[in-house]
Amino acid sequence: MQSDSNPTNLKRVRGWILDLYPSASGQMSIWVITKSGKRIHLFDEFKPKIYISSRERDLERLSTRLFANRLVASSNLAYKYAGSMATEKSKILEVTLRNHKGVSSFAQSVLEVGKYFRYQLHNCDLKSDQAYLYDREIFPLGFVEIEVEKEKLRFRLLDSIESVDYQVPSLRVIRIHVDIAKKGKMPDFSDPLRAIVIYKNGGEMTIDTGDEKNKLLQLVEIIRRLDPDIVFTRGGDSHVFPYLARRALLNGISERFVLSREDVSMIARHKHGTTYFSYGKTYYRAPTRRLFGRVHIDEYNSFIQRTSGLDGLAEIVRTCRVPLHRASRSSIGSSMASLQLFQAKKDGVLIPRRKCIPETFKSAYELLIGDRGGFVYEPRVGIHDNIGEVDFSSMYPSLMAKNNISAETVLCKCCPDAKLRVPELGYNICANRVGIVPKILRFIIAKRLLYNRLKKEAHDQKLKEIYNKRQCALKWILVTCFGYLGYRNAKFGTVDGHISVCAFGRHAFLKAAHVAEKRGFNVIHGIVDSLWLRKVGATTREYVELCREISSKIGVPLNFEGHYKWIVFLPSRIHSNVAVLNRYYGIKRDGTIKIRGLETRRRDTAKFVYDAQMEMIRVLATANDSIAFFKKIPDVLNVVKEYKRRLLDGKVSIWDLIITKRLSKNFKDYRQKVSQVIAAKQLLREGVEVPAGKNVSFFFKSAENKYYERRVKAKELIKDCVNSDIKKYLLLLYLAASNILSPFGYSKNDIYDSIKGHQRMNLTSF
Repeated sequence: MQSDSNPTNLKRVRGWILDLYPSASGQMSIWVITKSGKRIHLFDEFKPKIYISSRERDLERLSTRLFANRLVASSNLAYKYAGSMATEKSKILEVTLRNHKGVSSFAQSVLEVGKYFRYQLHNCDLKSDQAYLYDREIFPLGFVEIEVEKEKLRFRLLDSIESVDYQVPSLRVIRIHVDIAKKGKMPDFSDPLRAIVIYKNGGEMTIDTGDEKNKLLQLVEIIRRLDPDIVFTRGGDSHVFPYLARRALLNGISERFVLSREDVSMIARHKHGTTYFSYGKTYYRAPTRRLFGRVHIDEYNSFIQRTSGLDGLAEIVRTCRVPLHRASRSSIGSSMASLQLFQAKKDGVLIPRRKCIPETFKSAYELLIGDRGGFVYEPRVGIHDNIGEVDFSSMYPSLMAKNNISAETVLCKCCPDAKLRVPELGYNICANRVGIVPKILRFIIAKRLLYNRLKKEAHDQKLKEIYNKRQCALKWILVTCFGYLGYRNAKFGTVDGHISVCAFGRHAFLKAAHVAEKRGFNVIHGIVDSLWLRKVGATTREYVELCREISSKIGVPLNFEGHYKWIVFLPSRIHSNVAVLNRYYGIKRDGTIKIRGLETRRRDTAKFVYDAQMEMIRVLATANDSIAFFKKIPDVLNVVKEYKRRLLDGKVSIWDLIITKRLSKNFKDYRQKVSQVIAAKQLLREGVEVPAGKNVSFFFKSAENKYYERRVKAKELIKDCVNSDIKKYLLLLYLAASNILSPFGYSKNDIYDSIKGHQRMNLTSF
């Protein structure tokens, strides 16, 4: 449906907002799912606003120049907080533009007029659809009542982001899979289409009759008839939709190849994805392939969908006011930033074009004191019986919310004598106002706690799963908020705030450890927000009482995570006498196995090695204490023997030997011929794009071959009959075994000797 105005037969609509995007000049397209199940396309007049701050005479001079600017609809002077650090409103210039397309060029022209220093721009880099949501104070999948006029909509929100029992519309969901008749080793845009499979409600429809043109038009007709709201693909952004659009162009039906609800054909154009760096890792995001009126979710390009499903995604778009198609692809930090931007808009605070909060000057001593991160107790390497684990719930977010830590509150100018001070550093924290970051964190923390309580109280299993997925989505916001506070591009971030959180965290952690020691517990290990404690004969009740006392003294919830029958803290792989903070495995009394830092937790572990190590740990998990643990070691070695036999007998599938690694930089920048680079070069020769941040899958064919090209084979180039490097995979198997037994004197060579039948050592010596 395509129109220049709203349907004349509609006066009032009640329903859920599914999709929105800018359309004609000065208009926003809105798709609504009504209570009766209709999908309605509406239009609303919307002109973006940006703000300019400077000296008053410079603003007046600029205002006179705007009358002749064809991009400007109107301008006037207003009073706003010109940034989060401002304590008083100041006079600024509010400029309303004719449409969203003119924002970038107008902002650039103002900067050039002011020689890039005279004028400060605000709210100029907001996405137009998000700016619309902020302005109307609505959110995607929110239930609203809309009064429909000729070119305007008036919203009445009948929903709330605070709600935990909200209803989402019944969404029509399909999945699309494309089967390509590839001519070479890799599928290419020049290869013909063999078939298209559409999955819906557990059933499937296959389009495999007629010529290619007919197949594509059949897809268009089926999409029109099914009229889905959500279209899932695997690789839709990077390959499926670009391929289909290309085939439509070659068959001369580009204008008829419409998969959107709006009459917009899919354009066959080549776009490059984005490589970005986050938390020490390089990632790659394929360019978005957008549907209008529907939501396309690429499962290979959607973190939230993978971790929390549609229920978690719905929670994110409602809470953070981000359109569905963007929230499914953007990082969780970007979604959280949207929530901060809305809170700023709500508080009348203008959003700066660039982050403008510098770090305060620090002496060498202040840097030494402040820049230390979280506190840790090094673990005692080896096996320990009857250990209890206690864990702070969302420690850093809770400290940020409790202590009012935000860019505008730490070292504020308005109350230098404030009573609340940062431990060790002595920084003052504002007592006159609550910061933007603490405001949103208090809301998120409270809502997540409520979801967790409802999950425990719910009797319906389906409802339990929904609450769990929603709280999981909110958990990622809390996980991200601390790092985002120190992120260089965070609009409301600050390094001083970041190190202040660490200082509060160290103070709380040490206080918790001291309270535990006073109650007779010994600290076996501690890292940032978790403690592993031992007390002879301690009951669950004693641990719960300890958590209650610490929580009341610190103001952050401390939870008892469970009793371990035994837990093994592992040493460094290189230095056997050096403890590693986050490498351990153990079995709780309820049968739960907890593992950190081993192959089973790594994404680049072959399934063969993963399965072997998990079976070894399950064998050990049958032991109730350390004495029984040692008696199980021969059984672990038998597991190694069995997996070795399977490999030598050819009973291991080649697909279970696949290893996946991420390219941390462009493969041309690597100096060493590491495995993923060799595989990436093989793919490049077949016409496959392999930018930095992309995952590359391969298996070892001849790991020590002097011709490095023959060492590995890319997964996509594997044929039916291939030989793997048995020696290499046996080495990985022995290494996985030695990693869990390393505290007890086993190296990979010892594992090899043991399964060969050589006498190892007297286990009773342990």
